[in-house]
Amino acid sequence: MTSVGFVLAVAPLLPLWGLLLLAAAAAALLAVGVWRRAPGLGWRAAAVIVLLAALVNPALIEEQRVPQRDVAVIVVDHSPSQNIGERRQVTAKALATLKARLAQEPDLEVRVVNAGAAPAAGDDQGTRLFDALDRVIADVPRQRLAGIVMITDGQVHDVPKGDAKALRQAVPAPLHVLLSGKPGEADRRLVVDEAPSFGIVGKPLQLKIRVEDLPLTEAEKSGDDPDQALVTWRKDGGAPQQLTVPVGRDVTLPVPIDHGGPNVVELEAAPGPHELTLVNNRAVVVVNGVRDRLRVLLVSGETHAGERVWRNLLKSDPSVDLVHFTILRPPEKQDGTPIRELSLIAFPIRELFDTKLDDFDLIIFDRYSRRGIIPEAYLENVVRYVRNGGALLEAAGPNFGTPTSLSRTPLGEILPAEPTGEVFDEGFKPQVTAIGRRHPVTDDLPGEGPPGGEPSWGRWFRQVDARARRGVTVMTGARGDPLLVLDRVGKGRVAQLLSDEMWFWARGFEGGGP
Repeated sequence: MTSVGFVLAVAPLLPLWGLLLLAAAAAALLAVGVWRRAPGLGWRAAAVIVLLAALVNPALIEEQRVPQRDVAVIVVDHSPSQNIGERRQVTAKALATLKARLAQEPDLEVRVVNAGAAPAAGDDQGTRLFDALDRVIADVPRQRLAGIVMITDGQVHDVPKGDAKALRQAVPAPLHVLLSGKPGEADRRLVVDEAPSFGIVGKPLQLKIRVEDLPLTEAEKSGDDPDQALVTWRKDGGAPQQLTVPVGRDVTLPVPIDHGGPNVVELEAAPGPHELTLVNNRAVVVVNGVRDRLRVLLVSGETHAGERVWRNLLKSDPSVDLVHFTILRPPEKQDGTPIRELSLIAFPIRELFDTKLDDFDLIIFDRYSRRGIIPEAYLENVVRYVRNGGALLEAAGPNFGTPTSLSRTPLGEILPAEPTGEVFDEGFKPQVTAIGRRHPVTDDLPGEGPPGGEPSWGRWFRQVDARARRGVTVMTGARGDPLLVLDRVGKGRVAQLLSDEMWFWARGFEGGGP
């Protein structure tokens, strides 16, 4: 409904101090006239008033006014905890009733916002109702905000911190909360308070857990004679083990880390006297087992510029025990040098690839090709070693695309990429793929640049063309072909780097790289 109103507005022709100065001078002159009883003093005063009014420049404005409706906001909690019992149905019924009641107010605009829905994987920040409220009232003047109603089960994780004054500043309107639960509800939950991401193989990992019965009993609040709860846990799907813990108290659970890589620990608390849901009675913890000393076998098939980079990289870490062999004299090399003048030691093939193979945590073949030095029976030992939990890295050279390629040996069963026979000798910058930006091997590499953008590191100039048959490609190179491919084989892991020019980064060429 439109209404008409009038407003008196002024637009002074002089600044305020100028008008005040003129008014003071006129008042002084009129005062002198009064003192001398000058004739025509009234006309002079009227003239001064008219002159000052003209300088103030008043104007009468006619306005057509359209009243704006007030805004009421309803924030509806759609978090997973609303699925407990009949909370979802109670929430829907309360929302329908509230909307029907508010619709009877002609001067009220009702806005409904859903919040707290199930988040994407890895992005769970809890039930955030006040964030949703801030977004929906961002365009509403505070004078138009009539009130806020939240329909929730009471589990809210973004309540403004501070005292009542801080809460009033964050919520600039009356706030009403409708709870979808029932009075006196109780629930038991299992809390993993401390869970380290890594553990040393061979040493127990200390998990700190706690079983809570909410709301707390008087005994638990006072700390006297708390109730007991039975916790069942197992590691890597093994036999279950049980322990009894006091409710409401932190308990340290020693978990043995007996192998490298992910160790999966499953925990479950027995149901309590009152339960809303059994979902929060269970927890899963993944701990990566790392070795105190990493034993690495590096076999270089020939001398090249990148060989020293591999050695320096591995020797720079004091926790790495490196065994390095470079094949300087392949069997086909016949230059007539007398045996007594050769200072090369014999390559201990049987000792490395049979007797002590399982002592190594990682085997690296650096530009190694099939030249009859390591028999295929020993390469089959490497395949067995990987399937049983070992790790293999191949840094491929140009020979990987020839008939002497390792892909034509028993190792071809576990290598994720197969050569096409072509080698690209052109400049390119390695690119991290979309999945590589989330993979722990290549996550947050310095200089990788924005997604789809240009990296800031230097170029490489050779890549073996290959097709990734399995595994994940975390880096690409020339023409977008796979450059670094990772795969899991049995209990072990395999990586292929399809270039031998990582040494350009170590030398700082064009700014180097990570």
